[in-house]
Amino acid sequence: MVAAGLGEFEAGISKYGQTREHALLAYLLGVKQIIIGINKMDTTQPSYSEDRFNEIQAEVLKYIQKIGYQSHAITVVPMSGYHGDNLVQVSDKMTWFQGWNVQRNSVNIKVTTLLEALDALSPTVQLTLRPLRFTLCGKSKTNDDKTILIGQVESGVLKTYTTVHFAPSNITAEVESIEMNYEAVKEAIPGDYVTVYVKSIHARELRPGLIGSDPTNDPAQEVLSFIARIVLTNCLRQIHAGYIAVIQCHGSSVACNFIELLKKIDRLSGQTIEEAPQCLKSGETALVKLVPQKPLCIERFVEYRTLGQFLVRDMKQIVAFGVVMDVEKVISVKRSVTTSHEDQA
Repeated sequence: MVAAGLGEFEAGISKYGQTREHALLAYLLGVKQIIIGINKMDTTQPSYSEDRFNEIQAEVLKYIQKIGYQSHAITVVPMSGYHGDNLVQVSDKMTWFQGWNVQRNSVNIKVTTLLEALDALSPTVQLTLRPLRFTLCGKSKTNDDKTILIGQVESGVLKTYTTVHFAPSNITAEVESIEMNYEAVKEAIPGDYVTVYVKSIHARELRPGLIGSDPTNDPAQEVLSFIARIVLTNCLRQIHAGYIAVIQCHGSSVACNFIELLKKIDRLSGQTIEEAPQCLKSGETALVKLVPQKPLCIERFVEYRTLGQFLVRDMKQIVAFGVVMDVEKVISVKRSVTTSHEDQA
């Protein structure tokens, strides 16, 4: 969302503005399609100004395409969230907007509202076909001592009467029942936020941030180390090998040691700028190797997106964000190590 008000847009598109930061973050986290909502059109001078829309559109498109988005993946819609203009129905206050042409499967679609823009998005990979990943967000107990888990299905299908293994805690539980919006369901799919009743474990054994999976189908595992592509956004000091900061990912907050700075890379092209740099500073993009100081379960971004992206915090401030390129896992039963040997894209 881009605010159209005088001064608001200029602040957002400035060097350290949130418009730039959010667009770059979306691109680096793998968002392939983007809708630019030019909001607060009722606050322009004059109200619903076509000239102001064109000015903002040109500036935003220039930046969006510079960071890597292709024109066919971009949709722009002028709107006013406060008055509901161009959200669900076409507004009579912006008749100058003739719609945005979107091409999907060789078919041209004219988009005039936010709802139409959302409907025109191309579907992503069917996450129900992936192995199960369930992020634990909360827990409690019933009066009859049943354990209640609250969380979200990230991939796969969570079904009743199945066994779920939680990493990195090495705890296994059997799903007795599932509820969504206070109604019993037999299964939950990606995106569903559900309440799960389990047996064989006590609530005190669990904590937010654990990852549930099918122990027989690519189960989630603790990692010894991982390689990540990071972007430093608001780091007030240089980062050297040995730097320790808190990694926040899917509800987990674990201190990690940046044991090796592998390379600096160009944010847009992905080309290597410098091998084994001595330090990193704000605004730079790099490939680094991290070692968790406590048990952590994290996944490769290309396999499980929501479990492979993270924030880096130092003194409670966000100093970087990143995506996981590769992991070195611990096999929980034998405590031996397996490493993914796939190419680091």
